[in-house]
Amino acid sequence: MDFIKTVIKNRKIIWGIGKNDFKNRFANTSLGTIWGFLQPFVFMITYVIVFQYILKVGSSGEYPYVSWFLPAMSMWMTVNDTIINASNSIRAYSYLVKKVVFPVDTIPIISIISSAFVSLFLFAISIIVSSCFGYVPNFLVLLYALFAAYCFIIAFTRFTSAVTTVLPDFSQLLNIVMQIFFWFTPIVWNLQMVAAHPTIQRLLQCIPFTYLIGCAREAFIHERIITKGYGFYTLVFWVITSILFVWSNHIFKKTKKDFSDVL
Repeated sequence: MDFIKTVIKNRKIIWGIGKNDFKNRFANTSLGTIWGFLQPFVFMITYVIVFQYILKVGSSGEYPYVSWFLPAMSMWMTVNDTIINASNSIRAYSYLVKKVVFPVDTIPIISIISSAFVSLFLFAISIIVSSCFGYVPNFLVLLYALFAAYCFIIAFTRFTSAVTTVLPDFSQLLNIVMQIFFWFTPIVWNLQMVAAHPTIQRLLQCIPFTYLIGCAREAFIHERIITKGYGFYTLVFWVITSILFVWSNHIFKKTKKDFSDVL
């Protein structure tokens, strides 16, 4: 595909700008990029304290709550933050669209790379904490989970970045939609809580976010949800991601010619 060829051809430029983008977010602060890691870390730990020790939520079953929750939350923050940043990336880099000859298709990838630094840090924290509780992750499954997540993110943000560029209000709608998905995705609650409603449970399992959360958990608590009884949802995930990529690519190409006029 032209998009993939363009990304490969400009990979050094994309990597350099993406790395600098992460540094520049906190360039005017005394702690610099430390804030980029500190904010999500405090956010995750706050959730653990509130749900495990204050609300005493028993949704993790037989597993320690931190080993059950942290991988899922790391995956959600990876997906959510990257989608939001990449969706607004073309407007953020409007000067690249208007003033220089630059492959516009690659701009969302720049934000994806920029967000990846924090994502890797969050998973590193999850690995360290879970290992302290005796749950060492299966790194092959974890790599698969991250690969699947970024494939979906790229497919999804091809659409959202194009629409947000043409219709700025769409970014506000996207924020609301992602908040809704947060609570309808089994991150702080267990999917078995809706086992009495099998149709609802199956519909929730077909949502890509649910699949990615499940993959992240499997890597740490070894539930084998992908290979044992979850093969159908693996197929559903990749079918949705593939169709979404083809459709989003069409939308992006169709609207790209209008970017310079609206920015």
